[in-house]
Amino acid sequence: MASKPSISIVGPGRLGRALAENLVKAGYALSEIVFPNAGSSKKNLRNLPRALQVRATTIDQAKFESGIVWLCVPDAQIERTAGNLKDATEWKGKMVFHSSGALASDALHSLQKLGASAASVHPLMTFVHDSQPDLKGIPFGVEGDGSAVRVARQIIKNLGGQFFVVKKHDKVLYHAWGTLLSPLLLSFMVAAEQVARVTGVSPKDARKKMLPIAKQTLLNYAAIGPAGAFSGPLVRGDAAVVRKHLKALKGIPEARAIYIASAKSALRHLPVRNRKQLEKLLKAS
Repeated sequence: MASKPSISIVGPGRLGRALAENLVKAGYALSEIVFPNAGSSKKNLRNLPRALQVRATTIDQAKFESGIVWLCVPDAQIERTAGNLKDATEWKGKMVFHSSGALASDALHSLQKLGASAASVHPLMTFVHDSQPDLKGIPFGVEGDGSAVRVARQIIKNLGGQFFVVKKHDKVLYHAWGTLLSPLLLSFMVAAEQVARVTGVSPKDARKKMLPIAKQTLLNYAAIGPAGAFSGPLVRGDAAVVRKHLKALKGIPEARAIYIASAKSALRHLPVRNRKQLEKLLKAS
């Protein structure tokens, strides 16, 4: 396989589009971008970046002449899509990737049986509408056949990303880790918005006011680690203030539950004073 093999992207959603753009920037030739059906092709074709200059097609019309076929369809469709592609091309000697965080490479077993080498190649990053993150510096968790993993490593290097191996039996935990980092972090922030709302601060205004402390906390976390970045009543062992917080949060039960769960985690993993009294207070709450 050439040092920069040609690639077909199947399912150009938010992740697929980001990969396509970054692969082209990194000097890879995209042989085709494959849409699930004709309707989605017509709808999305006009949104494809002109700079890509790549053929848009559907699964039933795709040629799959590339060295790598990269499935970027939703998790629930990966195994079915792989099965539907069994007769689309000669798979011996080809490589097939999927980008699920939770599924292992054996979701592509139907193509592996036909001679393809498979890997799961997942960027540890969030992809949403109206936001197109650069993949430089982004970690990619990779698992799969040895030859596919080696090629994925080189692609990730060329994208400017960071390669690391995820063991097959750890894929679900790996994905849970990522879920805590982004969607559930947002859930935490929304809970904070709700507390602010009760004090008379609108969610929109709360977001503006929350960002400086949130950003500085993350900067501190990166620079000096969680113990050094930890502040507030728990690190001081101020049980009286924590008790007042819990009382005030009774009218916002979801935020209160998050507060208690986070505080209990802090007692286990971060430096706190007056630990026993705080444990007793949180247990009784």
